[in-house]
Amino acid sequence: MTTQEQAILGAQPFLRGLPEEHLAKLATLCRHVAVPGHHRLFEEGATADRFWLIDAGQVTLDATVPGRGRLIIGALGRGDVLGLSWLVPPYEWRYGAMTTQPMQGFEFDARAVRAACEDDPVMGYEMWKRFTSAVVRRLQTTRARLLESYAHSEMGA
Repeated sequence: MTTQEQAILGAQPFLRGLPEEHLAKLATLCRHVAVPGHHRLFEEGATADRFWLIDAGQVTLDATVPGRGRLIIGALGRGDVLGLSWLVPPYEWRYGAMTTQPMQGFEFDARAVRAACEDDPVMGYEMWKRFTSAVVRRLQTTRARLLESYAHSEMGA
């Protein structure tokens, strides 16, 4: 990774303020990627072996609903972290993801990040706090959508 790419990595909202030694370690575990629009990044049920920090573009998250196909459950863009399923066993994607426009971002090797976090508990704890915060934001967004959906269904009843 170039010095410029490492500087861009460190400016990501998700990693802002991370100690330099942790950022340098993470920089060795990722690569900057460009992904075309309408590209499926992963499928529900497949092995979750990576995650991304989105630099540009947009990605939709979807879930398979029997008899209805894929249902979009969220959208992520610049500054968001994509991929949380690599954090806990069985390390399988719990939803799918597709770029809706060209995406650029940092793609991390999840196994290597897990190993680095185990080797350096201080780094591991710092990363865990950041990912937990992302999970909480997603849960809050989901809750708001559910409440909105419920309110609309009550109005139509």
